[in-house]
Amino acid sequence: MVYEAMLMFGVLFISGYLFSTLLQQRHALYLRHAMQDWLFLVIGIYFVWFWTHGGQTLAMKTWRIRLVTRGGQPVGVMRAVGRYLLSWLWIFPGLAVSWMIGAKTWMLVLIPSANVLLWALTAYLDPQRQFLHDRIAGTRIIRMPDTLAKGAANK
Repeated sequence: MVYEAMLMFGVLFISGYLFSTLLQQRHALYLRHAMQDWLFLVIGIYFVWFWTHGGQTLAMKTWRIRLVTRGGQPVGVMRAVGRYLLSWLWIFPGLAVSWMIGAKTWMLVLIPSANVLLWALTAYLDPQRQFLHDRIAGTRIIRMPDTLAKGAANK
């Protein structure tokens, strides 16, 4: 997730710059919600495109993992969109609870962090150790074979 976030920083930086330049955003609060919607869309397009074109983002290629359906088939657009929206459950419930109770200072970190931890622990509920959003979306992450190690062993 950290490596993916580093790559996404560049994508979001360029997207934010284009948004700000084209719409002449003079300060951060001007068109703030439109910018958030735009970046949410850009992130979605990034993930859906990579998941439907080979099943791997750039970070997933590095870690040799791939997204496939439960049956091992390539992921279609609707399933990828569903997985993208469901993956926000890692963060949104914790933020919503923080907002509803009017959390301040450290509680704004602790509540969403607890949400992420609880969501991560859902992998232990699945016999194949898949996350809940993958289970609901009908997808799974598989490990790709290590082609370099196989090539070296054959020599």
